[in-house]
Amino acid sequence: MLSETLVIILGVVLIVEGIPWFMSPRGTKRMLSELFQMNDRTLRSIGLGFMLAGLILVYLAKTQ
Repeated sequence: MLSETLVIILGVVLIVEGIPWFMSPRGTKRMLSELFQMNDRTLRSIGLGFMLAGLILVYLAKTQ
């Protein structure tokens, strides 16, 4: 049960991550080049924000 759920979650993540590459490869390359110009602290803050948002979503889904 748990391993099946993890595989499903991984599949959904890969689908979502693949959308920008499929829809606009040129735009995705441009965005990545801009990320290289950002400082590490900003990127860490963005990553922390995404992790906290994901944690909140998982918490909300599990409590309902």
